[in-house]
Amino acid sequence: MIYLDHAATGPVRREVLEAMWPYLTGEFGNPSSHHELGEQAARALAAARETIAAQLDCRASELIFTSGGTEADNLAVKGIALAQPRGRRILTTAIEHEAVLESCDYLRRLHGFTIVEVPVDREGLVDAAALARLLTPDTTLVSIAHANNEIGTIQPVAELAALARAQGVPFHTDAVQSAGWLEVGLRRLGVDALSVAGHKLGAPKGIGVLALRSGTPLEPLLHGGGQERGRRSGTENVAAIVGLAVAMRLAAASRPEAAAVEAVRDALIDGILADVPTARLTGPRARRLPNSASFVFPGTSGEAVLLRLEAHGIVCSSGSACAAGSDEPSHVLLATGVSAELAQTAVRFTLGYDSTRADADQAVRGVREAIDALLAH
Repeated sequence: MIYLDHAATGPVRREVLEAMWPYLTGEFGNPSSHHELGEQAARALAAARETIAAQLDCRASELIFTSGGTEADNLAVKGIALAQPRGRRILTTAIEHEAVLESCDYLRRLHGFTIVEVPVDREGLVDAAALARLLTPDTTLVSIAHANNEIGTIQPVAELAALARAQGVPFHTDAVQSAGWLEVGLRRLGVDALSVAGHKLGAPKGIGVLALRSGTPLEPLLHGGGQERGRRSGTENVAAIVGLAVAMRLAAASRPEAAAVEAVRDALIDGILADVPTARLTGPRARRLPNSASFVFPGTSGEAVLLRLEAHGIVCSSGSACAAGSDEPSHVLLATGVSAELAQTAVRFTLGYDSTRADADQAVRGVREAIDALLAH
């Protein structure tokens, strides 16, 4: 099997499993307990927090552990908006992850917020000048992802966040897709809140983190025992947090290899565009994640292409895994000007650090055969 759906999830790395194992077995204590088992867990939690803080260019006290990227996004958007006294106006884009869009819609429906969409171009890039024009004294929050999960577009987040900071407006970025491939960090990007999900990095599903700049008001979503400095109650998942720390350290060590993955990605893109003349690349050619290649194939169905590719041992996706089961066309593609009919033909290939040129070549052959067969019918 050739697995080209790393944007959906990736395998847990062996080093991560080995680091987690003690806290799933003998060292199972609750880090809030005042006995030796609890203190062992508390020490492991503190060490992991320091490691992750170093990777996210923030203080250990600025981390809030969550159940994943979705909760981190919800906590950032709802938590900052509901705690922030200035205005009831949020700026975001139409191509954000559903965790951000649905959080914004919740604030609109139940709390009377106005949600304003910052325009994006046909490649999914945010118009910085438009953001500058839309920022007002009553703007509560800006939330724009670092990189898009469907078409791989990388936003100029540092530039956008600087515009918001000049107006005193908090800026949140979803770095779930970018954290494994690009240098991210609270101060490195100049943002006030940054979301990461462990299972995109080689950690298990069910662990994430929100980095939140000190002094940023936040209303908790979960109330209880006051863990995470009162910002996210609930007994910490020590094993998964330890695993996340190892995964983030390994991801940082792997980043120099991103250029090699990018070369494989380019071979995949060039091969498909050459062998399937009707194929159209979605998102930018250059300013995209090193591992991301996404296409539409006119005259086909994305799901039909996926089934034929899987029969050839190639696993990929028709778009965001978080929208699995939906018959609706991709909101990301619609926002970039792709018609609803054409959006239904979308296929996304996302590579891992172990993806090879042979994998790309086999994927190109599989796509060509799949499209030829479907168009012949």
